[in-house]
Amino acid sequence: RRPGAAAQGRQRWRSDGRALQKLPVHMGLVVTEEEPSYADMASLVVWCMAVGISYVSVYDHNGIFKRNNSRLMDEILKQQQELLGLDCSKYTVEFANQDKADQVLNCQSTLKVLSPEDGKADIVKAAQNFCQLVAQQQRTYTDLDVNVLDNLLSSTKGFPDPDLVLKFGPVDSTLGFLPWHIRLTEIISLPSHLNISYEDFFSALHHYAACEQRWGK
Repeated sequence: RRPGAAAQGRQRWRSDGRALQKLPVHMGLVVTEEEPSYADMASLVVWCMAVGISYVSVYDHNGIFKRNNSRLMDEILKQQQELLGLDCSKYTVEFANQDKADQVLNCQSTLKVLSPEDGKADIVKAAQNFCQLVAQQQRTYTDLDVNVLDNLLSSTKGFPDPDLVLKFGPVDSTLGFLPWHIRLTEIISLPSHLNISYEDFFSALHHYAACEQRWGK
């Protein structure tokens, strides 16, 4: 890495984030490829942090990232230091479902690593919990609405619905990524997350910023 290149990169990322007409609050990074890359996914997460995205979800349909959560987090922390350098303290990230409490930091960006069990299975569990509340007469069946179900879902507690999903790979599907939460989400498909460049990432953000969302109208 050339001296000063990291500083130039940080300045560019901050400028790019401010220049966009709108920036997603919550971005989903969905990998449909069979061989996920920890290094490339870490780059995407750090770029999200650098441009000012507050919430990031990482998902692959085989649950590889979630099963190897610590490996992904180590790579993110490494690249955070390499890419953000002295500014690293401004871009700390909370790993929302990390078991090791000592690696949960004060954060501007919050990361969740998800797998298929956090999708349909979480909806089934929420429905079961609601039925139990009804059986215990703590709720009535007429109480069930969007907000109640949102509050019962554990996998995304504290997270807003995704504004933007970047889907990587040849499969024309999100393969179970948060089916309840993406009914109004903009989805942009990219060929692969392998060796992805910042230019590809920012081009997707620029496309999102320029699109007109009609909210189903």
